[in-house]
Amino acid sequence: MAQQPIITVNNLTKNYGDFAAVKGISFEVFEGEIFGLLGPNGAGKTTTLEIIETLRDKTSGDVIVGGYSVETHADNIKKIIGVQLQAAGYYPNLNLSELIVLFCGLYGIDKSPMEMLEKVALTDKAKSKYKELSGGQKQRFSIATTLINDPKIIFLDEPTTGLDPQARRNLWDLIREIRDNGTTVVITTHYMDEAEVLCDRVAFVDGGHIVGDIDTPDHFIDTLVASGFEREKKTKGANLEDVFIHLTGKEWREG
Repeated sequence: MAQQPIITVNNLTKNYGDFAAVKGISFEVFEGEIFGLLGPNGAGKTTTLEIIETLRDKTSGDVIVGGYSVETHADNIKKIIGVQLQAAGYYPNLNLSELIVLFCGLYGIDKSPMEMLEKVALTDKAKSKYKELSGGQKQRFSIATTLINDPKIIFLDEPTTGLDPQARRNLWDLIREIRDNGTTVVITTHYMDEAEVLCDRVAFVDGGHIVGDIDTPDHFIDTLVASGFEREKKTKGANLEDVFIHLTGKEWREG
């Protein structure tokens, strides 16, 4: 992997009146990696992402995305990123093909709806309305909309929350495939097993700060084990979710 930063965040702060939501955060995201921003609710993760995405103004610090400053070249940044919308961002009575055409129009791009839906295994749902989709299908569709402008970077904010194990594992495969095709992925998640499987490197955010170093999941785990840490229950070669997938299969589900 090329160790070339595509995002640089330096001493970023964000204040809301007397409340400091982000307190001097600094990190780099390398081109072509899946980078995880992990932390509890209220830690400052979403605020940090929204500043990088040019959706929210910073109080101080520097943020460079793809060589552009969020302060002076927000429009240039918008052209090279894809941001996953929440459910409220879609017209529920339009079908998926119509929604893709709508988003293409917003971007000023001519893309085939079927081409975009094929990327996320939803061609059979082209004529279905968004409100008729299952949770996993809605998440896959939301990722398809982030890819319309062929972005260099996509931002996924807790993309698998509320999904069943099949949908979750298949979304993992999709995210890895997007990364393997050359797109940098920045992800937030509350599922540590998800971050362990997906992320090349992770940063832990708490109380508006990055806690500790930024490193690979394996290195964090190995360091903790080397310190003498032991789980109360011995780790087995599989977990209950693996059993669930083994027994019920991994194919896409409708519901």
